[in-house]
Amino acid sequence: MADPDQQQQLEQLEAKIDAAKQRSAPKPRADEHYSQAQLAWRMVIELVAGLGIGFGIGYGLDLLFGTLPIFMVLFVMLGLAAGVKTMLRSAQEIQDKKVAEEAENKSP
Repeated sequence: MADPDQQQQLEQLEAKIDAAKQRSAPKPRADEHYSQAQLAWRMVIELVAGLGIGFGIGYGLDLLFGTLPIFMVLFVMLGLAAGVKTMLRSAQEIQDKKVAEEAENKSP
């Protein structure tokens, strides 16, 4: 068995190695992490894009067939549903990333 002096030196060496590893660990880049505002804008853009595409398709079909704005209303509703579905998928993706980060931070 090692004497107490060697044990203490070994513990000091391990502490120095851990400190060196922490200093040389790669730092996360600022652009890799999204702020809350960026996430909110992403979701708003997804919703508006769905509405815009639905409006464009519906309006185009109404012009093509010469109908009342029935296709426009129908496709705006479909675009809204698609936009909400995309927003929910993005929110789930963000939540999964946060859960993975928390699990990674908790693991020893």
